[in-house]
Amino acid sequence: MTPTSQAVSGKVAKLNRVERNAWTKRKIFDAATKIVGKHGYAEASVARITEQAGVAQGTFYNHFENRQELLDQLLPKIGIDMVRFIRERTGTAQAARQEIERFGAFFDFIREVPEFLRILNEAEFFAPTGYQKHLDNIVTAYVRILQRARDAGAIEDFSDQEFEAVVYMLMGARGYLSQRYSYSGGAVTAVPDHVISAYQKLMTRGLFTTSDKGNRHDR
Repeated sequence: MTPTSQAVSGKVAKLNRVERNAWTKRKIFDAATKIVGKHGYAEASVARITEQAGVAQGTFYNHFENRQELLDQLLPKIGIDMVRFIRERTGTAQAARQEIERFGAFFDFIREVPEFLRILNEAEFFAPTGYQKHLDNIVTAYVRILQRARDAGAIEDFSDQEFEAVVYMLMGARGYLSQRYSYSGGAVTAVPDHVISAYQKLMTRGLFTTSDKGNRHDR
């Protein structure tokens, strides 16, 4: 046993039962993230996950009824981590600036958890329950952010229903932009500055001006 592993074992031994169970479950989640990210949901067996986590298969079933239960919890768990990660990197500037910071932090999160996109993209088929829960969690949190901005006077003339539609637009933008710009040569890279600047202009200026005459219906 290496000094590092001895130190970890010593810390674990000092945990109470609840803390130890939470620590073990986190290890299983982390292992599942690595395995699903590398091999996909279809090849993410309990044996592979427990081997990666360094726990016995019997221990796995102390925390999850079956493999599918873990897979359904995986994406929502990563999504909560992502929301926390982004929140910690969002300052107290005015609302539009905060949105740009959230946008940039999303790409920073992908660099921290490069497995995220594969887990997200495959979840709709292999873990639909988890996929829907993840969407519900993200949309609910994001709509609340926009509602607070509206209450502060930073956003005008948007209903809650419209906010939900806006959130899906923003989520879609993140998904496609990450596929286009975050992955290169099998590695996750920093998103180019022009992607951030384009998003900033879109959020702060709008794509079309209100004085545009091309939207008249009498043409």
